[in-house]
Amino acid sequence: MTTVLSDRDRRKRDDRPDGTFYADPRFVTHADDAFLDRLTALYASVTDPGDRVLDAMSSWVSHLPDTDYQRVVGHGLNEAELAENDRLDEFVVRNFNQDQSLPFADDAFDAVCCALSVQYLQYPGPVFEEFARVLAPGGTIVVSFSNRMFPTKAVRAWRAASMDERADLVERYLDAGGFDVTDRIAERPGQDPFYAVVGTLP
Repeated sequence: MTTVLSDRDRRKRDDRPDGTFYADPRFVTHADDAFLDRLTALYASVTDPGDRVLDAMSSWVSHLPDTDYQRVVGHGLNEAELAENDRLDEFVVRNFNQDQSLPFADDAFDAVCCALSVQYLQYPGPVFEEFARVLAPGGTIVVSFSNRMFPTKAVRAWRAASMDERADLVERYLDAGGFDVTDRIAERPGQDPFYAVVGTLP
């Protein structure tokens, strides 16, 4: 198991169990429309029809393009939100800060997407190792984020960092998982800054 964050860096202001905070569904988007349109375009550019997609740390919207994927599986913390997401073929509820495993076979997916949620991971090393395990060789991972967050639930390392330093942190997460970083995007298509780190599994 790879350790990326120290005990100090993974601290949250609200240390209650995540299930308490996320118990009630939030049917909102966590970035502006320009960010979400840019994210959908990015997904379209790195995935293909027939791909098997894991939408990790998902919600009631996946922001995927209108592409005929073989299978789209969601993972998240709130069952009501995931059940509302009509892009998902199936979903699993799991708290990565308690259990970093996924109930899927090796090489089960061709792409892993993680949008607007990476800032809440307290154990990113083993989580990204698990992403690598379920991703087929040559598969793609896309981790996107903006400057928005629930500050009481984001880890200290994220709260204390600049946007570029957050991108550096995500690159460290990908490296811990065994990914090669292939692209790093920093744009402002609208009011919200759009950041994404793209990686591939050798």
